[in-house]
Amino acid sequence: MIFSSLSLIILVLAGFGADDPTVINSKERLGEKLFFDPILSKDRTISCASCHNPEFAFADSAVVSTGVGGKKGTRNSPSVTNLSGRPSLFWDGRASSLEDQALQPIINPVEMNLPILEAIDRLQKDAVYAKLFQQIFNAPPTQKNLLLAIASFERTLETANSPYDRYINGDDQAISENAKKGRMLFIGKANCNNCHSGEDFTADRFKGIGLFNDENLKDQGRFDVTGEAANKGHFKIPGLRNVALTAPYMHNGMFKTLKEVINYYNNPDAVIKNGKNRDLSLNKPLGLTDSEINNLEAFLLSLTDDRFIKKPTVK
Repeated sequence: MIFSSLSLIILVLAGFGADDPTVINSKERLGEKLFFDPILSKDRTISCASCHNPEFAFADSAVVSTGVGGKKGTRNSPSVTNLSGRPSLFWDGRASSLEDQALQPIINPVEMNLPILEAIDRLQKDAVYAKLFQQIFNAPPTQKNLLLAIASFERTLETANSPYDRYINGDDQAISENAKKGRMLFIGKANCNNCHSGEDFTADRFKGIGLFNDENLKDQGRFDVTGEAANKGHFKIPGLRNVALTAPYMHNGMFKTLKEVINYYNNPDAVIKNGKNRDLSLNKPLGLTDSEINNLEAFLLSLTDDRFIKKPTVK
């Protein structure tokens, strides 16, 4: 997805993608400029923000993202919010730092497809960037400071100001009664908390939930990194903050709505047959009623940070 001019204007007004050199005085702001600039793609058409759109909590609304030359990726682009404390990144955990994560899309042939030395050469020859890197790092653009800048911006994308946050901090009216019931289901009958724990709702582990069967679902996930047979079909447990905005869901984008996700967990065998390496906790249907499914969805909706909630237009 490539932003239209109107989309970019909206993002600038919202505080994302601003590129006025007079206000770029930190590595975080430089990283923000780079994040939204297609200069880092081979044909200068794709930026980091093309696949990590602020409108969708820095995720992508497509099943898989489109790279240079119309090439399609193989996995859904997850949100890059709330990643500063994560020990592993990407669905298969192949990166251990945000700097490493920032590098890989740039050099990936089906994403931005720009060799890193060519990327650095471009930035060094660009008068604005040459000046900004010198100003901020006291050095010309290098691989190290390029990736540090982007990662520094991504570390600013922490979100902890949702209705749920206000609720746990004492505002009993911050979420609906249905969402409160959904929270109790989340940590109880639905057993979501077994994997989606902690302040960002991820246990930072890899799990198989039955989305691999060597037939129509062939992505081996974590196995491609570790080579361990037990990891076939295992993927990183994503955090759930802002999850209402990051559809479609799962590594392959197979579920379009949160309700589809909940229905899958409620009874996986009704959706996918012969799923391999599925976690034992999913061997029995949860037995959630329609009302309980709605309540669980209401709780998940309460995890959206205020910065991503669209305010009504005043006429």
